[in-house]
Amino acid sequence: MVDLKSQYDKIKTTVDASIQEVLDTTTYINGPKVHEFQKNLEEYLDVKHVIPCANGTDALQIAMMGLGLQPGDEVITADFTFAATVEVIALLQLTPVLVDVDLVNMNISLEGIRKAITPKTKAIVPVHLFGRAANMEAIMQIANEHNLYVIEDNAQAIGANCRFSDGTKKKAGTIGHVGATSFFPSKNLGCYGDGGAIFTNDDELAHTIRGIVNHGMYVRYHHDVVGVNSRLDSIQAAVLNTKLFLLDEYNAARQNAARKYSKAFEGHKNIIAPTICDVCDCHVFHQYTLRIIDGDRNGLMDYLLSKGIPCAIYYPIPLHLQKAYIDSRYKEEDFPITNQLVKEVISLPMHTELDDEQIKFITDSVLEFFN
Repeated sequence: MVDLKSQYDKIKTTVDASIQEVLDTTTYINGPKVHEFQKNLEEYLDVKHVIPCANGTDALQIAMMGLGLQPGDEVITADFTFAATVEVIALLQLTPVLVDVDLVNMNISLEGIRKAITPKTKAIVPVHLFGRAANMEAIMQIANEHNLYVIEDNAQAIGANCRFSDGTKKKAGTIGHVGATSFFPSKNLGCYGDGGAIFTNDDELAHTIRGIVNHGMYVRYHHDVVGVNSRLDSIQAAVLNTKLFLLDEYNAARQNAARKYSKAFEGHKNIIAPTICDVCDCHVFHQYTLRIIDGDRNGLMDYLLSKGIPCAIYYPIPLHLQKAYIDSRYKEEDFPITNQLVKEVISLPMHTELDDEQIKFITDSVLEFFN
């Protein structure tokens, strides 16, 4: 699904030298490379504060801790996404409220958000799924109307742009009160282990979060807030700092591959391909995900695997049916789109190293299955 080896080969000299610098200086935790990456990412995202941390799940949890959410507070998020989004809500003894998604963009339903708001609602967590930015302008409008926090789960969409009705653009993850991302190796901006970061333009919130990630300390051995141990190590920062300057190039390569995929599938009665917005760069294709209509999605997956073509189903079971998150509040009729998508979606290989020969082999194989 992701060719990290070929990507590494192209940047090996720079990455190796940067890692060696960390080894030579032995500044493994909170060293200069971490601070350098932080500043560079702030500049790239045009956000006041980036707080690096150990992984994307921690980033979501710490963002919620920083906002001071209390047990029993309701947090609205999408049913169709990876479990980390709801996991941290449950871990903090908050009340997850799962809602359906939009059929076209697969992101959280605006109607679902509105219907789910109660007096106990304190926050909304939109997920920019598969690299496609959610409708943040509308989400922020809803949040402002009801005095709610917005925590962006940007684990899959770093570098994506959100265009607003006045023509302005902002990076996904920087629009809500706080954003969280993951630097898992397969992400558009991935390190060589675990890593994550939190974004905010709120000075006070940033200060609180900086304490939380480091055992609640601002001064050594002075624990001012309840914290955790969640720090990005210097070797991962060295890798990320090298790759950050290539992120736009990486995302453009993914978008180019997506265009070629979609062109090959254009007009096919059984295949709905993701749309590509050339105007706003709102989709950076962390995954290239098809919907298979009136066809054998599972059979297609088996066929592709038999030909040595990686493919995956993200996500086969909606969160409201996961054993850990089953709740009597949820009714199947509340999730028609999610229940449809889990039967239709299949993701094809998507990475920066895809070439025309590979794309042709993959698309020809998909089309062969339906002929």
